[in-house]
Amino acid sequence: MTTRPRREGELDGVHRAFLTPPEFDRRVAAGDLLEWSRLGAYRRGTESAALRSRVAARTPVLLPLDLDGALLVRAVWPEARLVLLHPPGRIPDQAIVAAFDHSVSYDHTERVVDELVGFIGSSFLAPARPRPRG
Repeated sequence: MTTRPRREGELDGVHRAFLTPPEFDRRVAAGDLLEWSRLGAYRRGTESAALRSRVAARTPVLLPLDLDGALLVRAVWPEARLVLLHPPGRIPDQAIVAAFDHSVSYDHTERVVDELVGFIGSSFLAPARPRPRG
């Protein structure tokens, strides 16, 4: 969810849920967001209901969170399994690494994918199907 205006080509409910600031405030007050933060003049957050229903269905969920968002998720949802992705050659502070279940340097895409699939379990992933041509 975000309070920023839609960009060209973005669809509400598909790319993000675009809310007015008062609606965002109402959702925060109602406890509908797992985490939220301010980015410049706008706010963004992760709706908890849809996330919890996917987890209840045993579907893995990947959330692209910044460090603050991940730590908020850890505080609210201690059983969440968090992965810290960091640039190659940059070793994060050990106190930050300790807040995560796994740490991965994103140096080679194939290695990172293998490591993440191993972490969440490959049983969730369906094999890619070739697309028909013509």
